[in-house]
Amino acid sequence: MAPAWWIGAAAVLAVAAALTACARHYALRRNLMDQPGERRSHGVATPRGGGIAIVVTLLLAALVAAIAWPTARMPLLVSALGLVLVAGIGWWDDHRPLPAVRRLLVHLIAAALIAGLVWNATGNVWQAALALLFTTSLINIWNFMDGINGIATSQAILAGVAFSLVLPGPLALVGIVLALACLGFLPFNFPRARIFMGDVGSGALGYAVAALVCLASVTTSLSWLLLLVPLTAFLVDAGFTLLSRMLSGQRWMEPHTQHLYQRAVKGGATHTSVTGTYFVFGLFSITVFNACTYLQPRWEAAVAIAWIFCATGLWLLLRKGMRH
Repeated sequence: MAPAWWIGAAAVLAVAAALTACARHYALRRNLMDQPGERRSHGVATPRGGGIAIVVTLLLAALVAAIAWPTARMPLLVSALGLVLVAGIGWWDDHRPLPAVRRLLVHLIAAALIAGLVWNATGNVWQAALALLFTTSLINIWNFMDGINGIATSQAILAGVAFSLVLPGPLALVGIVLALACLGFLPFNFPRARIFMGDVGSGALGYAVAALVCLASVTTSLSWLLLLVPLTAFLVDAGFTLLSRMLSGQRWMEPHTQHLYQRAVKGGATHTSVTGTYFVFGLFSITVFNACTYLQPRWEAAVAIAWIFCATGLWLLLRKGMRH
């Protein structure tokens, strides 16, 4: 890698860390705190909103990229606009809680921007519709799963690394920049949380990862099912927890502590051990993903389905054990 790339990588890391320190100072000054509670997994009041550092870092990187690569300017600006929408409504919600429907509407608008890019690149309306649904879902999944120290950030790092390995040429930098921006924030949130990401960060990370998946879907020949493999841990835990709440007649949109990672913490496991376990599972997931990128499409889909099926079985087994 050329020295310029190393300098750029160090700059992304340093900017994210510096902005996180600034965000923490701002949260303390404004008394922007997450208080402990029955539906929380932390025990002390902690500043929130630190995810704004990741967002601003990504936006600055997008601006630099738009200047350096004029041919990519339009998709970069459209993606950046979506990121601003998701982060903006999250920032607002961090300061003054908003109705879920209002947040969802903004998420749909931001997801529609990504869907429009997919449609423009492929001409396939069904793939664009899938991008719309997937992006909207992942924004909220990352928000649901951001409940203990480091878990949402570390999974985004893994996703960034996984997709950087398969994206062609300079596009791999998109995944690397995402991973570095998250890495700059991580020491402030893990293993001890000096600041939480907040909705401004968790929703934005879900959007950024979804955009990365959609980018891979239009620039590689990999199947959509295989592209889900690096995200298996979050998709399975969030998806099946949500399904179980809906089937049991609970108000599934309300905050809760029923995800597998939350049950583990409530059962006595530390944030560090649970986040570490999810990280190790994520490493296995991206290993499977990377190994399958050389297979024929039908085998890609078959292995992806088998992996997600095994992850679902593990989730059911662990969840049943935690009930007892």
